[in-house]
Amino acid sequence: MSAILLILGGACLAYANGANDNFKGVATLFGSGTSDYRRALQWATMTTLAGSLASILVAQKLITIFSGKGLVSEQIVGSPAFLSTVALATAATILAATRLGFPVSTTHGLLGALLGPAVVAGALDVDWAYFGAKFVLPLLASPIIAVALSFTLYAILRSARERLGIDKEMCVCVGDREYVQPISRDTDVLSLRRSMALGASVETLDSCEERYKGRVLGVNVQKVLDVCHYISAGVVCFARGLNDTPKITAIILAAGVLGAQMSGIWVGLGMALGGIIGARRIGEVMGKRITPMNHGQGFTANLVTGLLVILASLFALPVSTTHVSCATIFGIGAQTRQVDRSVVATIVLAWVVTLPVAMVFGALLFPWMSEMLGAT
Repeated sequence: MSAILLILGGACLAYANGANDNFKGVATLFGSGTSDYRRALQWATMTTLAGSLASILVAQKLITIFSGKGLVSEQIVGSPAFLSTVALATAATILAATRLGFPVSTTHGLLGALLGPAVVAGALDVDWAYFGAKFVLPLLASPIIAVALSFTLYAILRSARERLGIDKEMCVCVGDREYVQPISRDTDVLSLRRSMALGASVETLDSCEERYKGRVLGVNVQKVLDVCHYISAGVVCFARGLNDTPKITAIILAAGVLGAQMSGIWVGLGMALGGIIGARRIGEVMGKRITPMNHGQGFTANLVTGLLVILASLFALPVSTTHVSCATIFGIGAQTRQVDRSVVATIVLAWVVTLPVAMVFGALLFPWMSEMLGAT
């Protein structure tokens, strides 16, 4: 019973993580018009799953960190009741945030869900130096660094573009247009007919899509940028799978039924399913509501996010991909002075309350789980 509950709890958490997090790496593809929602989601699913599989080999330290050791007393840290509570409390927190359209941190949810049961059981055994170094410092520093890097890097890249003479251009919009045509009749009554026809018009960048003109080594600049943007989005999704999968795998491994490889695959599939079914609201918020983005701005944000999250995974630092990816978009919006401050404030508030909400869920759920599974 306990093993089944742990595996199902881990699957629920993986699903919730995918619904809230999978689209974050490709939000700039969607927001800048480089891709539509469906294609962006497909790319996110494939690259995130690849990162999940790769995490089996290169991110084992994070599995140990998120087992609860160093935060919670040994008397409950490995119990099925404790680990099931952590999985379900975190999943409930993340699913609620996803339903409301808040891009929040699974890492924060896990921390709260780890601490809540420990407080109820009187088993909180925190090495505060360890907690600060392994959790607090990376989580606080990473979004600040992300804002600063994206703000600075975009200014540098924009200056370089201008120096190279790469400019924005007019575009031709081609598509179906609706026409209203009068119909000749032998009466005094005016008749009209609606019809669709293929139309084309030259538009300004504001009413159509902003693109770049010029060539680099004989290749169209816009095509180069689009390819680089897709690659950077794939890197972000891969890095997220690399960083987040071990955090959930730690729970499933405790069931003692699946090994590290099968647990990682189980988590990866759950994350993919969550993204496919439930990512739309998060995609709209990150891609459209924080700030308007063009191709170059989206590429810059993804480049910074991918580099920071991959470095964090290699050094076993549990940063929040959510905080990093959102913060890079904040930085772009600050640089262009088009950021929606109310949306940013709402997102940051959601970040602040994620940990205590998960902590409350964990505290409420743990006694019930302990009684059901006969564990203390």
